[in-house]
Amino acid sequence: MKQLILFAITYILVFIIYLLWTMRKAKEKNKKKKPMEVNYLVFKYHLDLKKINYKKLLFLISVVSSLDISLVVSIVMLFKSNLLRIFGTIILVIIFMLISYHLIGCYYKKKGMIKND
Repeated sequence: MKQLILFAITYILVFIIYLLWTMRKAKEKNKKKKPMEVNYLVFKYHLDLKKINYKKLLFLISVVSSLDISLVVSIVMLFKSNLLRIFGTIILVIIFMLISYHLIGCYYKKKGMIKND
């Protein structure tokens, strides 16, 4: 029960902060300053930002990244050793983010939102 409460609180806090941060970037006029996550998806999966609703993409990234961070925090808090927590955090963040962004990239590829070369 304690872990579930930790997960819920972490998810809500991270989601609100992440959403405010990414939506602020969406409102900026300078389109060259895209979030790192968007740049990764465009580079790796050849997403065409002209075909994609940019705010919806940022919202999806906020949801997925918040879920990843919350899962990592919940899992890592099960370890007793601080050293294991540090190494576990590094490894789990990399694994969860790569899997999550792969799923987002595949989702948009399936919808045909990629650049036509």
